[in-house]
Amino acid sequence: MLFIAAYRLPGGVAATVGSVQPLLVVFLATFVLGSPMRLVSVVAALIGAAGVALMVLSPSAALDPVGVVAGLIGAGSMACGTVLSRKWQPPVSLLTFTAWQLSAGGLLLVPVVLIFEPAIPVPTVPNLFALMWLGLIGMALTFSLWLRGIARMHSSVVSSLLLLSPVTAVLLGWLFLNQTLSAPQIAGGAFVIGSIWMGQRASTRVGSPIKATPRTG
Repeated sequence: MLFIAAYRLPGGVAATVGSVQPLLVVFLATFVLGSPMRLVSVVAALIGAAGVALMVLSPSAALDPVGVVAGLIGAGSMACGTVLSRKWQPPVSLLTFTAWQLSAGGLLLVPVVLIFEPAIPVPTVPNLFALMWLGLIGMALTFSLWLRGIARMHSSVVSSLLLLSPVTAVLLGWLFLNQTLSAPQIAGGAFVIGSIWMGQRASTRVGSPIKATPRTG
């Protein structure tokens, strides 16, 4: 769903639609984990979404209904995964948990690829290096860190950190591509940082989460 949104929507619109995920996590954590819903957490999530919109939306942004629905489904799915990964922490090591999650996700996509996609072309050397980077760094390392964070922090705090992705993209464009930073983009970045701080303060007042101690064998 996230890739459908990325294909059918401009990057800014897709990022803005996906920024509703922290808000969804706040509500899901209340119903699934029994976490108290605090007004400051809801306000922080709304401020973060507004900050992303300020940074990446342009006046000419177009809305594609299929893309918007796919983006919302993707954000909702990620929100459910964040909350349920905390609720159903298995008695295995973090590496094993990560391997099962990624393997299951890949296997579920295989039938879809075989039915709807053309045959996979023979990969080139740059393709192989790109796959290695995506597999080892973009998935294995980052996903294990993500699951570690879910086990040790409140779900709303972990989810809000995703809003740093568009902030990082804007900063990298400014540093390496000579792109200019407008006043709304700077304000949007400040909104995102402020929303993460607010959410973290709210979760600290609720109390520190119980740390998971999975078996290593």
